[in-house]
Amino acid sequence: MRIPAFLAALSALAVSLPAAAETPAQLRDAFVLQAKAANPAFAGPTSDRGRAFFSALHGREWSCATCHTQDPAATGKHASTGKAIAPLAPSANPERFTSAAKVEKWFRRNCNDVAGRACTAQEKADVLAWLLAAK
Repeated sequence: MRIPAFLAALSALAVSLPAAAETPAQLRDAFVLQAKAANPAFAGPTSDRGRAFFSALHGREWSCATCHTQDPAATGKHASTGKAIAPLAPSANPERFTSAAKVEKWFRRNCNDVAGRACTAQEKADVLAWLLAAK
């Protein structure tokens, strides 16, 4: 394999790391790698940006906090169905953010509901930074 092809393959692997991540911190770090690949100036996630994104309206009638509450360690309630939603913070719910496939599924679904689009890797990294900091 030639060096440029090898580097391209290695780069593609780095961008797809969330599929192999097993812990919330590994998922956050994989999203950081994706964000840096998309924007080399990205300096890393912040919990402040994550909290702000989670709480804000993004052109739709719901924010993330509409269903999940402002406290990520609390049980939420779906705005339409009334179904209970387990806490998002890994400190309150160790089951959260342990499956890359589930994380991608729920980010895809919820970002579409809240923002009408896919969330960026930076937004995902920021939200995970905030959720990891929540006690």
